[in-house]
Amino acid sequence: MLSPYMSPVERVWFYSLRILCGLILLFLILPVLVIVPLSFNSGSFLVYPLQGFSLHWYQDFFASAEWMRSLKNSIIVAPAATVLAMVFGTLAAIGLTRGDFPGKPLVMALVISPMVVPVVIIGVASYLFFAPLGLGNSFFSLIVVHAVLGVPFVIITVSATLQGFNHNLVRAAASLGASPLTTFRRVTLPLIAPGVISGALFAFATSFDEVVVTLFLAGPEQATLPRQMFSGIRENLSPTIGRASCRERV
Repeated sequence: MLSPYMSPVERVWFYSLRILCGLILLFLILPVLVIVPLSFNSGSFLVYPLQGFSLHWYQDFFASAEWMRSLKNSIIVAPAATVLAMVFGTLAAIGLTRGDFPGKPLVMALVISPMVVPVVIIGVASYLFFAPLGLGNSFFSLIVVHAVLGVPFVIITVSATLQGFNHNLVRAAASLGASPLTTFRRVTLPLIAPGVISGALFAFATSFDEVVVTLFLAGPEQATLPRQMFSGIRENLSPTIGRASCRERV
């Protein structure tokens, strides 16, 4: 809120900061704003200016068995990977925050390394691991690796929440006879829920948008929406991709 006691310099900074934030937000959402009108183009190419308004490509999207299968696969893989990332990420964050053991910084660096390691390296390594096991083209391998990519986000958000956690509440619950599981469910989890939910949202977005790992691990029957879009752009650039991209961003 703008204070009446602000100096001219503070007022300039106040408005400049908000204008800068607005420009950054516009820069981030501009690609989505550009692609949405193209999905209604009546022409056969993704170009401006629009040749006309049409829902033909929306109909083509919903009538296509390949697009519907890829959408269904994304709806299966992303929530499953999110649940795994949320469970293991939360447990890892609690262990790393409460525990004090040699090599703790190294362990922390390892568990968040999927955020900094190039995704193509993770894709190649995952393929070399799962292919000899006969799991190269399976939902299992796809969900597991997507969960691995999402775990660091959960660890970071939950760890940040645990920094302000009052451990005396856990001790008080234990002194009143609550079991560790009851203490976690009734005391710890409600307090760290914002961090868990935030991490889960990041994990879901990461999984739903992932294409590189999917190219290595998914066969035709496991193709997700991003992979189908990638294949469509490479083989046949159709405005249906604009419709699919709108649905993915939504």
